[in-house]
Parts: sequence; C-alpha cells; structure tokens
Amino acid sequence: MPDHSEPATLTFRCPAELEGLIPAPAPASFGLPGWLKAMPSQAFNAIHGREENTVKRCPPFVDAMTSGFLIPLICDLRFENGQIIWDNDLPPGGAVSFARSPIGFHDASQLTGTPLFESDRFMIKFHNFWTIEAPDGYAVLFTHPFNRFDLPFTTLTGVVDCDRYHDNWVHFPARWHDVNFSGLLPKGTPIAQCLPIKRENWVGRTAPFTPEDTQRAHELTNAIGREPGLYRRQFRV
Repeated sequence: MPDHSEPATLTFRCPAELEGLIPAPAPASFGLPGWLKAMPSQAFNAIHGREENTVKRCPPFVDAMTSGFLIPLICDLRFENGQIIWDNDLPPGGAVSFARSPIGFHDASQLTGTPLFESDRFMIKFHNFWTIEAPDGYAVLFTHPFNRFDLPFTTLTGVVDCDRYHDNWVHFPARWHDVNFSGLLPKGTPIAQCLPIKRENWVGRTAPFTPEDTQRAHELTNAIGREPGLYRRQFRV
C-alpha cells in the first residue's frame, strides 16, 4: 500500500554554475503578498450594515494562493522609455547552453487568432532557469500566480508532462498590461505558480437532486448561515 503520509516531490534543478546565484522556487505559502498580510480580516459592509469577513478569511481564496510552488524572477527588471534593462551577472560557459537573459519575446504572429493578438506588440517571455521533474504519472500546471491581480503582467497557463519532460526548461509567456509602464519589477517577483496534477481519466455526469440530496443541501445551507467558519472547521483539508 502506498504511504500517503510521505509528501510527493517536485525536483527543481539548475545548471551547476548557477547554484546559489539565482533564487530558488519556493512553496507558494512562503510567497504571500504584502497586501494579503496587511489587509483586514473584516470590513464594514454598507449594504448589510455590519462587519463581514474579507477574502482574507476565505479558505478557497487563500488555499489557492498557498498551493504548489512559485517560480521567482531571477533579477531586477527596470522598465524605462519602452526599454527593459537588467543587470544579470551570470557566469558564462558551462556544460550546457541556455539563454542567460531573464526575459525574451514572442512575435505577435504566434498569437494570430487569439484575443491577445496585436500586430504591434510582442508577448514577453520570462526565462526559467530550473528544470522541473514530477513523479511518474503527474503533469504540472503552470499559470499566473493565483489572485495576484497586483502584478503588471498575466502569465499564460499551460500543462507540461514533467514526469517525462524534465531535462529541459519550461519558460513562461506573459502579457504585459501597460506598455507605458515605467519602474522596477524586483528580483524574486513570482512569475508563475506550478501545481502537480495527476493524469487520470475523468467523465462528467449530471443528476437532479434526490430527496436525500435536497435535505443535505438544506441542512448545510442553514448550518453555514448559523455558524461562521463552518467550512474551515469541518471541510477544509
């Protein structure tokens, strides 16, 4: 029988000459933004006329943000007058060839037919310097860091079979929001969130409520209304 008490492992590897020079991927729970930590747990709801919980007390909202791992930007990026500038002092050479710039681009033609297409705009691509190996039977979902609407870009979402494809890099195309942005995107900014997903065959089915389903839904709805935090206490894993 498998031992489900033992955590599964995602293995992140980088070229040996980069070890200690670039920030490592980290559990997403370590990378919560300052605004979430600083925001109040309750705020006044003018419609209802009372204090109510904010999303800080919403387990699904927070659990999404703390799931999986965050991939960090390897160095500061400065945006000035339409240019992207960085100081990235990585050692040259090495046994394997890889791009040493923290960022690249996709031509607009690659977005032809999508809502993202603009003939005069590139799609930026964050370079990731870590290969990622998942356990057998698992792929990895890569996406924009969950609920990070404060970031000035949106990373595209993709799924990679990292149990098989783990000896090369996965980079992250992203849509930059403001072409007139001027300022700093600091080293360590999360550029992607990654979650292992088990490959399984699924089918969907629909069904009307049975009388038993109706009774359970009725009881749970009433209990949630009576007992704040019920989901957190009884259902959250």
